[in-house]
Amino acid sequence: MKEKMLSNVKRALRLLCCLALPLGAMSFVGCQTLSYYKQAIKGQYQIVVQRRPIKHLISDPRTPSPLKAKLELVLRIREFAEKELRLPANGHYLRYAQLNRRYVVWNVHAAPALSLEPKTWWYPIVGRLKYRGYFSEADARSYADKLKKQGFDVYVEGVEAYSTLGWFRDPVLSTFIHHNETELAEIIFHELAHQRVFAQGDTDFDEAFATTVGAEGVRRWLHAKKNAAAYEQYLAAHRRQEQFVRLILNARRELERVYNGSRPAGTHLGDGDSREPAASRRRQKEAVIIKVRQQYEQMKDQWAGCAGYDSWFAQPLNNAQLNTVATYEELVPAFQRLLDLNGGDLEKFYHIVQELAKVSKDKRHDELTKWTFIAPAF
Repeated sequence: MKEKMLSNVKRALRLLCCLALPLGAMSFVGCQTLSYYKQAIKGQYQIVVQRRPIKHLISDPRTPSPLKAKLELVLRIREFAEKELRLPANGHYLRYAQLNRRYVVWNVHAAPALSLEPKTWWYPIVGRLKYRGYFSEADARSYADKLKKQGFDVYVEGVEAYSTLGWFRDPVLSTFIHHNETELAEIIFHELAHQRVFAQGDTDFDEAFATTVGAEGVRRWLHAKKNAAAYEQYLAAHRRQEQFVRLILNARRELERVYNGSRPAGTHLGDGDSREPAASRRRQKEAVIIKVRQQYEQMKDQWAGCAGYDSWFAQPLNNAQLNTVATYEELVPAFQRLLDLNGGDLEKFYHIVQELAKVSKDKRHDELTKWTFIAPAF
């Protein structure tokens, strides 16, 4: 079974729903920013015009049988999401778009070479996000190269699915239809979760919430189907993912100590007035990266030959890439505990999360941190 890949199935909001803004309304922005929005509008438009009703494709004898079976499965998953998970389907995933490329968008992530503080970008409607998405891989890599020349660690991430938060009726895409049943269900549950709750400008909160809902949805889906074998496979993959996440989060904590502990008092990273300490931090950073690669190889020895994260580790690991794992996973234990504290009642869980989305970012993160350490009362 293909391993669930964090770097592969990123379900970030890619809120290019700000794409819907008319170009005339953006006359106040610079040429480079205007060009960015133009490519985003064009990319979203191409998806819209490629959409075909799933029911028509299922009834069309020209539709390949494997695709037809997957589309029928999507409709069942969608119905389960709406009825059992209380997620707002609202016309989403009733159409299919064939894109003839591996990813729908490519996201650029960046962070200073000696800091884990991610670079952010501001967008209309959704606020600040930790990535910049492009519908062209060449455009994404060109922008990443510019950031790299400025001294940033950069990471270009191919994305198979994204949510427009209701600005468009999101279709099933050829970029993720190939996944097996469990992975396909998790993608759809994750994306629909973004329709239920969205906190403006808080990528970590939004993605961890959707990740939690996606995983819980899969557990309930497999339980409802009474598919014990698939459930055991999912649990095994989930345990591997948890090990991977712990490995990366621990590496980030080590890097935080490197970046903060070696800094001379009264100076800041990137000041350029203390070359030896900066050089020392770079050497220590490289040592942490080497160590985490070695630990991953040791970890795989316990996985009976499973090498699901090899492609992720094939990248030149840096701060920007490590940050993507924290974005999706660091707050998941808090959300899971919150769900447990409410006895698995999804409506109660959603209500609390919706209320959290209304308060300040600092306050909601403080509340989540508190829940992480509260034991369930049942």
